[in-house]
Amino acid sequence: MVALFLLKKKKMNKETSPISRPFSVVMETPERRDAPSVTDRYYTRWYKTDVKGKPREDHCILQHSNRICVITLAESHPILQKGRAVKSINYQISAGCSRLNNKVSGKSKRGGQFLTELAPLCRITCTDGVEYTIYSCIRGRLLEVNEDILAQPSILLEKPSTEGYIAVILPKFDESKRVTEGLLSRAEYEDVISKRATQQPELC
Repeated sequence: MVALFLLKKKKMNKETSPISRPFSVVMETPERRDAPSVTDRYYTRWYKTDVKGKPREDHCILQHSNRICVITLAESHPILQKGRAVKSINYQISAGCSRLNNKVSGKSKRGGQFLTELAPLCRITCTDGVEYTIYSCIRGRLLEVNEDILAQPSILLEKPSTEGYIAVILPKFDESKRVTEGLLSRAEYEDVISKRATQQPELC
């Protein structure tokens, strides 16, 4: 059985968040091997590589047709490489700013924290002591963060594109068509990864 992540079947207008959680799990019959994944069926993948100039710290943005964007780690991010384990995840950005305190209300989801492209969402510390900051990568209003990964960090490693997501962001309506400018398509991202693999290591 395959976990299918669908929008809740509710009447809603264009400004309404389609989900009280970004993904609600429904079971479906097995898919053909050549069929697109559940995520790829409902979302378009966009990528930002080497975020803030940090090598391989790549992020993925899953964009739904209703403007909702789900921020996740790209599969090439150092956190997701073999042998890594997560020690802690912290949504406390500064003394006066915690993403956990984000509150939205109403059909237009008013009140959520507004994020710029490089607004930090959380900090993830691995068991080897290395800390990584995860960024929004797009402009928009923060709808929610994934509190489930705080209690169970392993979800982030096992299912980064689904249950292990970082946050959900709603771009402004008039910016929704431009929000992916500067991001890479799946094909462009794979080309970047392919070129990385062929690069020779620097000599000491």
